[in-house]
Amino acid sequence: MKFDLQELVLFAEQAVTKAGDRISELRSREQIELNYKDYGELVTSADLLSERIIQEAIMGKFQGHRILSEENGIHNWDNFKFDGPIWVIDPLDGTVNFARNLPHYGISLAFALDGVVLAGAVYAPDLHCTYVGIKGEGSYCNGERLRIRTCTSLLDAVIGTGFPHDPAKVEPAIERVNRLRRNCRDIRRFAAPTVDICYVASGKLDAHTESLSPWDVAAAGLIAREAGALSCNVHVVPDHIPNELYGEEAVFTTPGIFDDLLTLLRKESE
Repeated sequence: MKFDLQELVLFAEQAVTKAGDRISELRSREQIELNYKDYGELVTSADLLSERIIQEAIMGKFQGHRILSEENGIHNWDNFKFDGPIWVIDPLDGTVNFARNLPHYGISLAFALDGVVLAGAVYAPDLHCTYVGIKGEGSYCNGERLRIRTCTSLLDAVIGTGFPHDPAKVEPAIERVNRLRRNCRDIRRFAAPTVDICYVASGKLDAHTESLSPWDVAAAGLIAREAGALSCNVHVVPDHIPNELYGEEAVFTTPGIFDDLLTLLRKESE
């Protein structure tokens, strides 16, 4: 099964741009409805509109391709079958930021074949950034090639992280923050991991680590790797889930601090 990767990444870019511009327009008219999911996680009418726009675009052009999306009810994704062509959607990452008029939010779309991410795009409307990546062909922001920042010491590293929505998982996350803060230059929490991971690709961050979902890491992870970053997970990835789509305890980092950062994070979880 062969695909034109340039066609796929262009489609992904156009889909996320269309969805992002529509929801930004919706917010400007103050027509956003707020609701809550499990653990009090915010979901808005913008999330659902963005998802619908992207899903309709996929179904109109790629009939027979399956879709994995944050808002479409597939929350037990660890039983999802990742074989064949799949589109992975995060219709609005950073929903709280979006609702509060903070600029750090993004719309993400990736194409994976048999669990390998081949093309993806992340659009951050308020930051005026469109990130794209093609496996083996590099990653770009607004047409300019992305390169990671060279960093060889944790003490010089600025690292992004985040907090889970599940209250039972907050304490370990706080311990991770404390451990990181003691061993690196500084930490950042922008609360939009698709954008944060792209910041690793562009050298704004030296690493990002957080427990995430497939839709958080699919496109952004590809973009980071194509810029020279390394990606892995703190613990072993389950056999039935592709490495590139497993977000639990995910790590995206410049190679120079990979070993030290992973050692630090694994000590934390012992």
